[in-house]
Amino acid sequence: MKTIYLSSAYLAPVEYYSKLLAYDNIFIEQHDHYIKQTYRNRCNIAGPEGIQSLSIPTIRPDTLKCAMKDIRISDHGNWQHLHWNAIESSYNSSPFFEYYKDDLHPFYEKEYTFLADFNEELCELMCRLIDIQPQLERTTEYKSEFALDEHDFRELIHPKKDFSLVDSEFTAKPYYQVFEARHGFVPNLSIIDLLFNMGPESLLVLSTL
Repeated sequence: MKTIYLSSAYLAPVEYYSKLLAYDNIFIEQHDHYIKQTYRNRCNIAGPEGIQSLSIPTIRPDTLKCAMKDIRISDHGNWQHLHWNAIESSYNSSPFFEYYKDDLHPFYEKEYTFLADFNEELCELMCRLIDIQPQLERTTEYKSEFALDEHDFRELIHPKKDFSLVDSEFTAKPYYQVFEARHGFVPNLSIIDLLFNMGPESLLVLSTL
């Protein structure tokens, strides 16, 4: 039984979902100190002009160190409307956007208080649409020591780290992308890039990574 620890993530990259498929037990960290500019509150999509980062604004905690489970979403800047517009403009011409958009759109209308809850519900939706059934659990405490069959990827799947250098388990294999002719294949984007472009074949792609 292989066990992995992952951070909470907003529409996590393909690498993250390859772990959900490959590992028997998955623990999503709730007690780590919240860090900005990570996948906890941001995702990368491929737009007409190239990679576009979407970041969820959060309410600044009263203390310097705040657990992920306590991070609240800010309603600043009408971010849900902006994110949905960016997703729609990037993937409106993809093969499966029309098929899945009604599943995703409600997340950009409903108000959520905590970032961890929003991320978790989105992850559950993505797993259902891809047709994977990972054993996901929230952590009950912060763990710093791991057994030989436990793998800590909480800070390894990171937008500022080169996955090819820090994750020997993951190989980004090309699949169809809308703007590939313009920008070339862009690896390890948000899971929605794979889903909107490949639809039911997303599971097949993940199983080969």
